Parts: sequence; structure tokens; C-alpha cells
Amino acid sequence: MRDTAPPKQLAFDLPLDPRYGREDFLVGPANEAAYALIEAWPDWPDPVLLLTGPPGSGKSHLAAIWAARAHAWTVPAAGVRADGVTHLVSNGALVIEDIHREEGRDEAALFHLLNHARERRAPVLLTSARPVDTLALRTADLRSRLRLAPGAQILAPDDALLRAVIVKLFVDRQLVVDLGVIEALALRIDRSLGRAREVVAELDRDALGRGRRITKPLALAVLDRMGVGEEE
Repeated sequence: MRDTAPPKQLAFDLPLDPRYGREDFLVGPANEAAYALIEAWPDWPDPVLLLTGPPGSGKSHLAAIWAARAHAWTVPAAGVRADGVTHLVSNGALVIEDIHREEGRDEAALFHLLNHARERRAPVLLTSARPVDTLALRTADLRSRLRLAPGAQILAPDDALLRAVIVKLFVDRQLVVDLGVIEALALRIDRSLGRAREVVAELDRDALGRGRRITKPLALAVLDRMGVGEEE
């Protein structure tokens, strides 16, 4: 019997540049406090502020919005070295991403930078995937400084925000899907924007490889293959 199934296409896993504009950020109860903090600049309660939230929750997006407004440099925590502290702070506003990452993190340099920033009243925005008290920090003074930093925690999204983000993720990839697909994903995945991003990316790859549009049955099949279920 002749195989009438459409031939599979090559699915190139090309990186999708995230859209970090202010107009691209969706605000809901989970992140409104963090968004308000960013919007309040330059009237911050302290030169050093801390955003915490799980991976994919929008910390980097908010940091990028603030960096554009404040003309800030952005560096990973591992990029803060003792010989570069003065240079980083003297250049004005600064974003330090992912201070929870231990690899390459120089605690003494980070502590020195925060002190230097306070002395110069240079604004610094820190991001972390975990609360300060759960970080593996050997330097008590650094932990104390981070505890004193005002900030906001991004919580798990509510249903409305999760659905809105799923729609946006499809739109960003120029994909048109039925409402049933959105509902199926929102009901099956955990309340994590990072998880939503992973699932939409996998659906895009699968549909492209099959040469098919994304339907609810296809979405459910991909979720089953990924092991994504209501127990999450």
C-alpha cells in the first residue's frame, strides 16, 4: 500500500530572539509588584534592588525594560570580577543577572560592588531564581547586603496570565492556533512561564517536522511525549 502521509520536513532548531520591549511584557497579579518596582524608577527606595522568581518568570524581561530606561549595562553575576568593579559602577546603572548561580561567582567582588554602588548612589538591579536565604553564599556580609536590598518576588502566574503568555508565545513564532490548543496547554502544564515556553517551542518543532498545523490532538500527543500532565 502506498504511504499517503505527507513527507516529513527538516525542522531547524533556530533560536528565537526574545522580545524584551515594554509593550511585550504581560502584567498580572503574579508580577504586578515587580513591574511596579521597575516603573517606579528613578524613585527607588534604595540604589540596590533585587528581583526574584523562578526561571522563565520574566525577570530578564523586566531587567531589560529597566536597562533600556536607565541606560544600564547588563552582566551575569559571574562577570563581576574584583578588577572590574570600579569600571562597572562608574559607567552608571547596572543589571547583574542570576546571582543564584554559583559557577564563576566571586562573592568578594560582588560585595565590593554593592558597597561601591551604595556609596556612589549608582542604581543596581539584581536578579535571582531563588530567595536570598536559600542561596549557597559563604560570605555572611554579602548575604546581609542582599537581605537588606528592597525588591519584589515574581510568583507563579494565575490562569489568565498563563493563557495570555501562551497566546503571546505562539504569536511571537507567527503561529495561528485554535482556542482549544490554548486551553489544552493551560490545563495540562504547571503554572510556569518557563514551562509554557518549552512546550510551545516543542510544538513548533514537531509541527514543522510533520508539515502539519498545530491542532489540539497534536498538542496533547506532544504533551504526552514530554511527560507533561495534570500531576505537575
